[in-house]
Amino acid sequence: MRDIFRRIGASGVAVLYGLWCVLPVHGYAFNEVVPDIRQPANISGGSACPVRAHQLTSAGSISFRWSTALSTSPVTIVTQDKSATGRLNEIEAAIQQSFSTWTSVSGTTLSANSFTPLTRIAAPNACGSDGINSICLAQPDMAFTPGVLAFTRVITADRIGIQIGNSAPSTEVGQILDADIYFNPSDSLTSFATPVALSANPKSYDFQSILTHEMGHAFGFSQSAVWSAMMFPFAPAPGTYSGARPTLQQPDAPLSDDDRTGLRVLYHDPADTQFIGSIEGHIVPASLISLPTAPPGVTGVFGAHVVAIDASSGSVIAGTIGGWSCVAPGPVQFDGNYEIDGLSVGCSWPPAQGCVVPPVATEFAVRTLP
Repeated sequence: MRDIFRRIGASGVAVLYGLWCVLPVHGYAFNEVVPDIRQPANISGGSACPVRAHQLTSAGSISFRWSTALSTSPVTIVTQDKSATGRLNEIEAAIQQSFSTWTSVSGTTLSANSFTPLTRIAAPNACGSDGINSICLAQPDMAFTPGVLAFTRVITADRIGIQIGNSAPSTEVGQILDADIYFNPSDSLTSFATPVALSANPKSYDFQSILTHEMGHAFGFSQSAVWSAMMFPFAPAPGTYSGARPTLQQPDAPLSDDDRTGLRVLYHDPADTQFIGSIEGHIVPASLISLPTAPPGVTGVFGAHVVAIDASSGSVIAGTIGGWSCVAPGPVQFDGNYEIDGLSVGCSWPPAQGCVVPPVATEFAVRTLP
């Protein structure tokens, strides 16, 4: 279950960040599941290594529906068009645009072709463990504690053959079987506005950008610690949009490079020849004296936030919480490992500068920020 919160208290998310000044991470910010190795190898996969949660992306393999039951007291979703039909069409247009934001990222197998047509359902309680991906705008839930604007509840297979509701049994470990997105329907101080209604309702949160964040969870992302990322777990202030508005020229404009790089790793396109670069390393203590006191199997720093920064622009290309690695059949080794994948290869610099590739085993200095 993943939440998006009001930005209040965002400065308390983390105390120290390690900044690694390298070019545009095994992990990025993904949800992962440990296979049920109690099962035979043909069911569990035969390995205890964590597997990334993911949707199947073959043609027509992903379906979503949304509940047209809307809260009226208080009004949760504010629209410009107040007619019954116009209101639903306006909300659905924002939902479709949120899908388009993610499917417009190049170098991935997640595309518009991966989805069946979006459908509607009138049931007020459409979200549940039924094997159907649903978006609910008026369904209460115990997860709506103070400050939670929206959340996504995801069910992921830890073995082959799991079936939820009337859906087909899982064919892969890590396959997302059910992803339901809930918007807070009952907080009198919280409302969401469609893009065309936002300017006239500056106290409302932007419905489209928050839904885009939640869809990231439905595709397998966890939260990101990168402030500019769509998957950062705090919503923009009421009346504002997270990132840039999508355009015909750049439909994925709301996403950051961290979001795009992560999506390319999660749904790698084997035919892509541009985003195939990688870099990896280990984060170890400056003093090895501290390691003897660590639990058995811990040989490196776990939980360090590794951030890749574009040296020319200063923008974050990708970030991950590093610290471990795993080679089948496992188990996980807490060796301080991090791996940066999905990097664009090739250079566009003038020939005089050329491309400089750092040698193997290059040591990078770490800076910490409060």
